[in-house]
Amino acid sequence: MKKIVILGVISFFVVAASAQDIFQKGTSVLNLGIGLGSYIPIEASFEHSIVDGLIDGQNGAIGLGGYLGYYSYSDSYGALGKWSYSDIVVGARGAFHYQFVDKLDTYAGLMLGYDIVSAKWKGDGVFDGTASASAFTSSFFAGARYYFSPTIAAYGELGYGIAYLSVGVSLKL
Repeated sequence: MKKIVILGVISFFVVAASAQDIFQKGTSVLNLGIGLGSYIPIEASFEHSIVDGLIDGQNGAIGLGGYLGYYSYSDSYGALGKWSYSDIVVGARGAFHYQFVDKLDTYAGLMLGYDIVSAKWKGDGVFDGTASASAFTSSFFAGARYYFSPTIAAYGELGYGIAYLSVGVSLKL
């Protein structure tokens, strides 16, 4: 058992040491995704690496970019009317990237943004109305991109933008 643990630890460091830094200074990545839940929000984010080699001169990078998320739904109540709702999140994001193994870019960061929400009731004319609210928002997030080719990856992200869990495709520009 002791030999297996030692072999596992050595294997991890060999793989981590051989990993090429995917997110290097000057790299730009566009994420296009959907949130998972009862309704399907869509999102897009862009990130550009501004510095790399933060850990041992080889790994660790910082990226800055923007975020846009959109979500809407409506419910009909027959002759009584229809309810519709929309939510738009616009934000700036910063993330720290660390690559543990080849082809996998892992990261965590912070988003500061603005959340624009509106709701509308369209009824029989007596009770028609709209409401809207906007507020500053912030979020911590963590994610990973797995590269199938040098420019195309699948990504998954936890944290709140327009959804708590989102998945999609990443394109290295």
